[in-house]
Amino acid sequence: MSVVFPSHEWLKELEEKLNSDQQYGKIASKWEGDLLFQIEPEGNLKEPIYYYIDLWHGKCRGTEMLSDPSEKKAAFVLKATYGNITRILLGNLDPMQAMMTRKLQVQGSMAYMLRNVPVVLRFVHCCQEITSEIK
Repeated sequence: MSVVFPSHEWLKELEEKLNSDQQYGKIASKWEGDLLFQIEPEGNLKEPIYYYIDLWHGKCRGTEMLSDPSEKKAAFVLKATYGNITRILLGNLDPMQAMMTRKLQVQGSMAYMLRNVPVVLRFVHCCQEITSEIK
């Protein structure tokens, strides 16, 4: 199923996709760290969006839309403009290149991210697979 980004439905679909994707489950079996995405307004997006994604040992233990980023303390905070996030989701911007050029800013252990590039790339692939349309 494909859904529109950004939306509550997109976030729930991502949770289901991560939990049903066998390749993600295998690659991420040692991953320990939740994510907080901060999507900064740009273009069609007028207000910031905060997505919390709880990832643990190849499973997504839950997702949540937050009204304020201080509601959750995550191991990783990923911050990008709406334009850069949508470019990643549409496959027009490589996620690792985005991190290295700070188009996707990472707070948390960059060394851990770099040791787990296959996990990061499969996570992004799952995001891309469920995204049919960008608002």
